Amino acid sequence: DAAQIRDIYEPFVTDSHVSFEEVVPDEPAMRERIEHYGKSHAWLVAEEDGRVLGYAYGCPHRTRPAYRWSAEVAIYVHPDARGRGVAKSLYGALFERLRGRGYHSLFAGVALPNDASIALHRSVGFEPVGVFRRIGFKNGRWCDTSWWQLQLTTGDDPPAELV
Repeated sequence: DAAQIRDIYEPFVTDSHVSFEEVVPDEPAMRERIEHYGKSHAWLVAEEDGRVLGYAYGCPHRTRPAYRWSAEVAIYVHPDARGRGVAKSLYGALFERLRGRGYHSLFAGVALPNDASIALHRSVGFEPVGVFRRIGFKNGRWCDTSWWQLQLTTGDDPPAELV
């Protein structure tokens, strides 16, 4: 699926501020990301008749040990598949997978403006936790990023080790 995933991701890199990457990863680099994050967190793909409609994945939120029960998530959907519930379905499956692996909190960064992404994250239970102002420079301008959090587990019990 790496080639189709790369094709979905490309316009987010080249034509928008949604991704702060400036160079589209090639197919081998995308395959490496899929394998790496699929092992450590999760990488899920929605398909229909062999065509990738979208993908979602989890990755480390921060590298220091105390953060190991938190993950950052991202989702990208092909323009032709938007409005069909693909994003909610992918996120639902991803959250269950991450919960099953012992993750406690999820975080999502949304480059602003992006009303559709904000609406999606609200609809699946994320809450806004802050805005990093003028944090990225892309397409000739400074961009803000809003940050969102979703608690996968509740309570104050110590975490189990990650599965």
